[in-house]
Amino acid sequence: MDGCGAAGSSGSGMMRLLLMAGAPAEIRGEGEERRYDQGRRAADLRALLRQELRTFIQGPGLTPRVRSFLRSFARRPRSPDYVSQRRPAGAGRGGAARTARRSMAGPERAAAERADRLFALSGLFAVYKPKGPTSAALLNRLKERLVAEAGVQANKNKRKKQILKIGHGGTLDSAATGVLVVGIGKGTKMLSTILAGSKKYTAIGRLGKATDTLDATGKVTEEKPYDKVTKGDLESVLQKFTGDIMQVPPLYSALKKDGERLSSLMKRGEAVEAKPARPVKVYSLSLQHFQPPLFTLDVECGGGFYVRSLVSDIGKELSTCASVQKLTRTKQGPFTLEEHALHEDKWTIDEIARSLEHCMSLLPGEPSHKKFKTEDPGETVVSCEDK
Repeated sequence: MDGCGAAGSSGSGMMRLLLMAGAPAEIRGEGEERRYDQGRRAADLRALLRQELRTFIQGPGLTPRVRSFLRSFARRPRSPDYVSQRRPAGAGRGGAARTARRSMAGPERAAAERADRLFALSGLFAVYKPKGPTSAALLNRLKERLVAEAGVQANKNKRKKQILKIGHGGTLDSAATGVLVVGIGKGTKMLSTILAGSKKYTAIGRLGKATDTLDATGKVTEEKPYDKVTKGDLESVLQKFTGDIMQVPPLYSALKKDGERLSSLMKRGEAVEAKPARPVKVYSLSLQHFQPPLFTLDVECGGGFYVRSLVSDIGKELSTCASVQKLTRTKQGPFTLEEHALHEDKWTIDEIARSLEHCMSLLPGEPSHKKFKTEDPGETVVSCEDK
C-alpha cells in the first residue's frame, strides 16, 4: 500500500493481525486458540488490532487517504457484552443444532435426529384410507403419529405457526376407501396439481334404491323396480356419461355455502339448494360386472367429479334409481393403490422418506411451487369435490 513503508516492524505486526482477522474460523482456531470460545477470540483479536492500528496511524509516512482509511478500522469497539450476544460456534444453517446435539446424551441425541428427519420430509406420497374416518381425520391421525415418533410437542394454538405442514390432495367420503395423496413440507404447494389431475375409481352400484346421500350411508328416499334392466341397457347408457359432460354435485358434499359445507347444513336439517350443473370430464367408463341389483363400474375422471352423482344419474337414465354401495379410489395421478398407498402400520418417518423418494420420481417434470392459500397451515386440507 502506498505510504505504508515507514511503519517498520509495527506495520508487519498490524498486517499479520489484519490477515488473521479476515481468515476463516478454522485457520484462526489453530494451536492454543482452540481452547477459547470462537466469539471471544474474535473479539480479543479485534481489540488488539484496533490498538495496533491506533499506534500505526500516528506514525510518519502515511498519506491522508490511507490514514483516513485505517481510522475506519480503529472505531470504538462494540458493547462489552458483545461476545455473549454473538451466536454460538457453528450457529446458522443447522450448525447450532449440531453443536447442541454433540453435548446431548444418547437418547436425547436420537430424538433430535428423528425430529430433524421429520422436518426434512418434503414432497408427495400416498396413504391408504380405510372405511370410516374422514380424509381430514385420517390426515390428523397421520400427523399425530409422525409428531409422536419424532418426540415433538404439537402446537395446539392454530393461530401460531404450526410445527408440521401437511395436507391431502382430494377428499374421499368417510365410507370410501383407497388412495389418498398427501403433501408434506413444500409438497403441500404441489397438491393443486394432483387435485386437478385424473383419478380412477371402482364403484359398486345398487339399482332400485335412492338415498339422500347417494350412497349406502344415507336414508332411503325412493325405491323403484329394476327387473327390466339388462346388461346391454346399462352398457348403452354408460356411453352417454363418457367424455365432457355436465354434472350436478350432490347435496351432501364438501362444496360450501357462505363458508360452510353443504353436508354440514344438510345434517342440521337446513334447506339447501342444489348447485348448478357444471362441466366435468370422464376419460373412461366401463361395466365390469352385472348381477342385479348390483353392478360394478371402473371410472377414470378429472377433478371435481362425483361418482355418487354418476351412479344416481345412471339409475335415472334407466328409468329406475340407483346409489353407491362401495367406492374405492384405485389411482390418483401416478400413485396406485397396489404400489404406493402406505397402510397405517407403515406410517413411520423412515417408511415415508422411502415412499417420498419413490413417489416423487413418478411426477412428470418439476411440479409447480406456486403458493396456495389453505385453511390451516399446519393441517393443510385441500378441499376437493371428487368422491
